[in-house]
Amino acid sequence: MHTTPLSPDDPAELGGFTLLRRIGHGGMGQVYLGESAAGEAVAVKVIKPTVVDSETRQRFAQEIEVLKTVWGPRVAAFVKADTESEQPWLATEYVEGPDLRRLLDARGVLSPLAAASLGATLAEALAGVHGQGLLHRDLKPANILLGPNGPKIIDFGLAVFAESSASLTAPNMVMGTPACMSPEQANGEKPLTAPVDVYALGAVLLFMTTGHYPYQADHVQVLFGHITNPDKAPDLSGAPEELVGLLSSMLQYAQQDRPTMDDVVASCVKVIKAHGSTVAQARRRLVSLASAACEPPVFEPVPATTPSASKTPAYTEATTALAPSQDAVAVAPTVPLPQQPVPAPWPEYTPTVAATTPAPAAQPNPTPAPATAPTAGPRRSAAARRIAAQLRETYASTAAF
Repeated sequence: MHTTPLSPDDPAELGGFTLLRRIGHGGMGQVYLGESAAGEAVAVKVIKPTVVDSETRQRFAQEIEVLKTVWGPRVAAFVKADTESEQPWLATEYVEGPDLRRLLDARGVLSPLAAASLGATLAEALAGVHGQGLLHRDLKPANILLGPNGPKIIDFGLAVFAESSASLTAPNMVMGTPACMSPEQANGEKPLTAPVDVYALGAVLLFMTTGHYPYQADHVQVLFGHITNPDKAPDLSGAPEELVGLLSSMLQYAQQDRPTMDDVVASCVKVIKAHGSTVAQARRRLVSLASAACEPPVFEPVPATTPSASKTPAYTEATTALAPSQDAVAVAPTVPLPQQPVPAPWPEYTPTVAATTPAPAAQPNPTPAPATAPTAGPRRSAAARRIAAQLRETYASTAAF
């Protein structure tokens, strides 16, 4: 995961954690790489002083309560928090690996098999979250980390308890990322239910295989108009044939027409098996691809001449602001950019059956070296040769042979 040095204004320590590097930042605050007294790495999220007010503290406390409630192997675990601090902060499990957005920007779209493997894992994880009575509400590539043990979902800052009418948002306020937002979420309907996460996962699956989202526009209000129009179908152009049916069902306008997360898992598993792979093999391959795609944590700024620095992201995610607004939908002014050329997909997983590789062309036998040719190697001093001879003699006198 790419990190940058701390600035002079950054705290050196919070809640017993030493802050080492910056991981990322947003409109609400900064995320740091921290370390406990025993050397355990954590991600520390700190709210900016300029946005700390009673409502922000209450919303942050809600996120913490959600993280204390939700658990699972695919969710970054809660560690510690303090909402009453001058700068409220939250420490969670640190996942060493790129987020899906960074991975796709660096390597291009995923093959159908890789996408099915990741889709099955994420759907199973979200089914577990829903089983605990929670919704995520803001699933997007940037909230999916690809760690050494598989993907993990982060940022439950917008999560709510399912079927709960209690909310910290203003009545007409829309929360979430427009590019992955379901029609009912874009319409500001409450309460929201599990199909909002099904739709968001469908949008993520579409993006990871095509490089574009279901709807695109140059202005956020136009984008919302597309999403909330029941007569405008999502753009599935470029989607792999074996995933079109699943994507179409996940992106249905009516939430009752979407599959459950368990149905999504089953459909993804069918795709995996159709490619001659097992679920376990596909998972291992996905982890290895993610590991190979990105280097270990980068502790120096990337030079401007680095090829990856010149790559233009295939999209821009717009996330709603957290402060309520009475006159307009609280969204950032940027929305997904017009579709960029789709990068070449990752290679398909290799089947378990050994591939047939043409035998190499016959080569003439090399000319043997003369018997008296000197052996290349380091020159040793006379003292070193004497010590080596003594060791050989000692070994020969004591060896059991």
